[in-house]
Amino acid sequence: MKLAVENLNFSYTDKKIIRDLSFAVQDGEFISILGPSGCGKSTLLNVLAGILQPESGRILIDGRQTTGVTSQFAYMPQNDLLFPWKTILDNVCLYGEIHHCREAMREQARRQLARFGLAGCENKYPGELSGGMRQRAAFLRTTLCEAEIYLLDEPFGALDVITRSDMQDWLRELCSSMKKTILLVTHDTDEAIYLSDRILILGAPGEGIREEITVTEMNRTREWLYEQGALRARIHRIIKRKTKGNLQTNFCVK
Repeated sequence: MKLAVENLNFSYTDKKIIRDLSFAVQDGEFISILGPSGCGKSTLLNVLAGILQPESGRILIDGRQTTGVTSQFAYMPQNDLLFPWKTILDNVCLYGEIHHCREAMREQARRQLARFGLAGCENKYPGELSGGMRQRAAFLRTTLCEAEIYLLDEPFGALDVITRSDMQDWLRELCSSMKKTILLVTHDTDEAIYLSDRILILGAPGEGIREEITVTEMNRTREWLYEQGALRARIHRIIKRKTKGNLQTNFCVK
């Protein structure tokens, strides 16, 4: 088990956002987290990343408890957060600047630019790139941290439909070769179906996981995705359902 979350609790002032939340993630698994707005999806990533401190509960990586900010997690928010006055190469190597391994990381980044669709862009500035290319740069910066688990908070949410579709295709191909453990927060049901090994659907704040869906299809294409109308409708009903308590069940789709 790569990641285990046990009885996690978190509140903003007097509002319980996460209550006794527990789930586990296998090494190399791609997990998407869906749920209604305000249910605690992004809060969960912030707690895992150590940005927010939980009231109680445990976060374990490879069976060892971790607390606070740790190099085992790499966090990528929706906004690319690229510094406009720095070149793309300088932006993606910020981790190296902070940890005093600048030249080694710059060399590593140069070797990865083509793989991330950024060949020839190392000396350009963020304002010269498209939205999709900026997100690729942000993701390259995330991978250069060499963390074991990536936390992605709606990384394609600000992109137009066509660019977002292209980025999903790119991420799917990249993840198949990287073999990293990934938790993705998204509002896009198709994105979750297309990319995930499992989908965790959260309920209202404090409710926890309403349902868990496993997607077993290996040869996913856009045509396959377009045919998943029944699953799409099912997920929508789960998200919109008004319930009290945790009604966690399992569902598998091929």
